[in-house]
Amino acid sequence: MRSYTLLALASLLPEALCAAHPRLRNRAVANQGWSLVSATCPANSKSCGGSACCPSSSNCQTTGNGEVMACCPTTSNCRGSVEGNPTCADPAWSLWKGQFGNGFCCQVGQVGAYRSGDATAGVCGSSVPSGYTAAQLVTTGTGSGTPPSSTTSSSSSSTSSSATSSSTGSPSGRKVFAHYMVGTMTQAEAVKDVQDAKNAGFDGFALNTHTITDSWATDAIGWLFDAADANSFNLFISFDMSWGIYQVADIPAFLTKYTSHKSYYRVNNKPFVSTFWGGSKSSDEWNNNFRQVLQNSYGITPFFVPSFDDMSGYPNGLVSKFGNVIDGALSWEAAWPAPGNSPASVSSATDQNVMQQLGSKAYMMALSPLQFKYSSDGKWYRSGELNLPTRMEQILSLKPQFVEFLTWNDAGESHYIGNIFPEAISGNTDIHAYTDGFSHVGWQQLVKPFIKAYTSGATSASQILPPGNTPVGSLWYRTVLAGSSCTDSAFQNHGQAQDVINFAVLLPSSSYTVKVYSNNNLIGTFPGTTGLFYKSVSGLQAGGNQRIEVWDSGNNKVASAIGTKNVQASSSGCNWNYEVVGLS
Repeated sequence: MRSYTLLALASLLPEALCAAHPRLRNRAVANQGWSLVSATCPANSKSCGGSACCPSSSNCQTTGNGEVMACCPTTSNCRGSVEGNPTCADPAWSLWKGQFGNGFCCQVGQVGAYRSGDATAGVCGSSVPSGYTAAQLVTTGTGSGTPPSSTTSSSSSSTSSSATSSSTGSPSGRKVFAHYMVGTMTQAEAVKDVQDAKNAGFDGFALNTHTITDSWATDAIGWLFDAADANSFNLFISFDMSWGIYQVADIPAFLTKYTSHKSYYRVNNKPFVSTFWGGSKSSDEWNNNFRQVLQNSYGITPFFVPSFDDMSGYPNGLVSKFGNVIDGALSWEAAWPAPGNSPASVSSATDQNVMQQLGSKAYMMALSPLQFKYSSDGKWYRSGELNLPTRMEQILSLKPQFVEFLTWNDAGESHYIGNIFPEAISGNTDIHAYTDGFSHVGWQQLVKPFIKAYTSGATSASQILPPGNTPVGSLWYRTVLAGSSCTDSAFQNHGQAQDVINFAVLLPSSSYTVKVYSNNNLIGTFPGTTGLFYKSVSGLQAGGNQRIEVWDSGNNKVASAIGTKNVQASSSGCNWNYEVVGLS
């Protein structure tokens, strides 16, 4: 699955992989949460000692491991509950993430900061003191009370070894990366990909490599880092363990060749590292041969956010098994509907499960438009009708610290949004057959504004707005009807497909109407809503002129997207890749 000469790995994944029961976050409990860091406690609060304040009606409870005091509604210590659902005990206070990812609260109008090596979660003041690092704002309080104007206050607890990032990340800390399949390429193509992805709104690439010795891979990685260094773009390495070509013990020496690049992405000065698979290996192997080797032999502490979907029973028990090794997690398979042979929508149950387990550790949520492969080494489909906009809404709702778009350039599985260079798929006639002429750049009209909204702290689809006063968006459809020859038994999940035209548009207001046509016949008219507005419209017909039109309240057509490819009733081959067209 993870290369252009791809293995049929999806068939190895049990259907239960994505069918986990949700474990939802707890609701906020009155007078429960982290304490306020302040030398002087505001009205309606009391001092717990050590510059910690709790609401007057709550109980101060000591914690440890660098955490500030916990404020509990009863005399029972609620530390575990607060760790699992971090918040401030008083909604008037703002929640920050500081030293080692520990939470602490400041009054509105103050800023949180921390200093590496201090035995404190963080400090509060009017500005970030010299020698300190700005903490991450998680939630802003309602602001009742007046913040003190005196010198910085600090918490008095000792340091912790917990993760640095919050799974409910602050807008200022949120990043969106595109998964990037390292393949044969030229230096000029590396520069183009970096520049194009930056223009599309991405913060960086997650470089997937299944080999760490072949020159074609090391050349490409070197060129990409050079291009990223020159273009203020971030990269980190995602080690593809699914091939089994290298072992965990081989990773540290390879990784350290690149972590000195200024473009290598870091969290609190820790190089970010990810994987595709590796969960079938033991926690001891990852700790002893990866984390400890990096720390003891190279003086590097990684920020490790792997995709361990291949762990037995995943996602249940992820943190129980790997909690001492990981700083966060990515759930790759959660990006699409669960395998099955009937139409299905993507679920966020696995994401919620993992986020609940992670607590204050970081979560990277996967975003993808579809998955389609029809090659000699595997045939499968994971529904892409409304997968992309639905997943966007789920991300805004769950507020993960990171998002990883799957992918920038994986032609083999059709979920690319960027460039497909000929060298990368040279000699693979199967992939050429379903990707040649099928650009997905039109989806970038949706993705770039989504990235802006997500990183700015948006929480609903209505906040994903076009960059100007004109609607943007795209339509997509398959060019072969679902009842065609694409129904052989080896083609997994083909029953998920539907004969529909899909669209998603970003509207500056609700005064627009979207009209949908198939084979030049009107099949739907829909009054729009502000922000992200999307539909999957039944009635896809064989023929041409598949299109959408956007009309304003004055009955003026202001934008349209017209497919360049006819729909076939049947086909000797099978191409369920999407024709994607942006509005113009």
